[in-house]
Amino acid sequence: MPESYLEIDRHRAAIARTEISRPVRLALEWSIINQDTTFFDYGCGYGGDVQRVGNLGYISAGWDPYYYPNQQITAADVVNLGYVVNVIEDLAERNQSLITAWEITRKVLIVAAQVLINAPSKAQLAYNDGIVTSRNTFQKYYEQAELKKYIDEVLNVDAVPVALGVYFVFRDEAEKESFKAIRFFSRTYTPRVRIPSKRFEDYQETLQPLMEFFTKRGRLPVKGELANEQELLSEFGNFRRAFTVVLQATDEAEWDAIAYHRSLDIQVYLALTHFDQRPKFSKLAPEMRHDIKAFFGSYEEACEVADQKLFSLGRPKVIQTACEKSKIGKHTRGALYVHISALASLDPLLRIYEGCASRTIGRVDGATLIKYNLEQPQISYLFYPDFDTDPHPALKASITIDLKTLYVTHRDYANRANPPVLHRKETFVMSNYPQYEEFAKLTQQEQELGLLQQKSDIGTREGWLKCLADHEVEIRGHQIYPMKES
Repeated sequence: MPESYLEIDRHRAAIARTEISRPVRLALEWSIINQDTTFFDYGCGYGGDVQRVGNLGYISAGWDPYYYPNQQITAADVVNLGYVVNVIEDLAERNQSLITAWEITRKVLIVAAQVLINAPSKAQLAYNDGIVTSRNTFQKYYEQAELKKYIDEVLNVDAVPVALGVYFVFRDEAEKESFKAIRFFSRTYTPRVRIPSKRFEDYQETLQPLMEFFTKRGRLPVKGELANEQELLSEFGNFRRAFTVVLQATDEAEWDAIAYHRSLDIQVYLALTHFDQRPKFSKLAPEMRHDIKAFFGSYEEACEVADQKLFSLGRPKVIQTACEKSKIGKHTRGALYVHISALASLDPLLRIYEGCASRTIGRVDGATLIKYNLEQPQISYLFYPDFDTDPHPALKASITIDLKTLYVTHRDYANRANPPVLHRKETFVMSNYPQYEEFAKLTQQEQELGLLQQKSDIGTREGWLKCLADHEVEIRGHQIYPMKES
């Protein structure tokens, strides 16, 4: 039968989920969907996301040509086009679905599609620019960069990668740049009160919003940025005088560290805008413009500092040296391994280098460790879902990005009988990690018992279990016990 006569059962591509889909979950995690927004799922399938977003208390609706054809298509702040463009075999109709979804979007369009990281089966029938599956559904498998190019060209936009196969498309340029920047903001904590003065205690409630603002931005606010501005200024005259009272009750060095980290965060963000069309200063959100003025004096100076760091990555052994000098992470002969929670605390050069890899795929959702390869220009993301609970978790999957080609390679270890396992977990994380002490204590016990001596033997599950058996011990939780007699 000629291709043009194939009858595709598109509706059979709909997935009955038991939880919110990944693209919508990411939009919730990034506060794209919030109490102030409305949500519409265009091509909602069985309607699971519509129901679950509604259950969270948000205004939520949806439409589907097969399952909910009579529902009204309405404009919304956030519109989801989740795994729709990859199941429509007709290109003109596929394009029109994307255009319609964008037309009803007031703020942010979520576009998600299947991304090709494993080659589809050779047994599947090629059809148009995709394949026909065994269930008689169509699947177009995109390369990550190809999906962005498709969205950008059809809508004349600059889609922002959020994760593999997931893009956010923003109506407002400043909101887009704020979202891109906030992803590089390191986590900060408000310094604790050490020496509470009488004046501080009298005005602590009034000063709290100022402290929270500085914790978030690393600087004092300008006029109009603080909700209780009038109350604060009427009492203290200006923000600087008010903050002096805060400094008397806290450690000034901790506030300086917050400001320093925020300036580095902005350098990382600006360095990575070099790959796209760097936004004009006027297109940045007001708070970002104030950040740049506070930390660098001018946009030109900020961009110059960021570009110097970016261009230095091209010099021989710069990354290797930065990795070797890193006080964070586990060092091996050929790589530096860092827990994802410690990324924002790394040397800015290493953060920018990782950003060069993840800029086309967004954050790698669910990754546990980042591997900086010292011998090849590549970054790997390693998945250990049981990292916190399993004393020696097994590797479930890895995603490697070649920085020369940006080619993405995926490897699945989930069904391997003898996967690699981790040791010395405290070396991957920072000392403020919640389970750091627990991890370190186990490592100390293992060292004292001689369990970690045969490095080449204990790197896999089978080798590690044999080592435990040879020493007649077992591990429950993060504690070592004599092996129970059978």
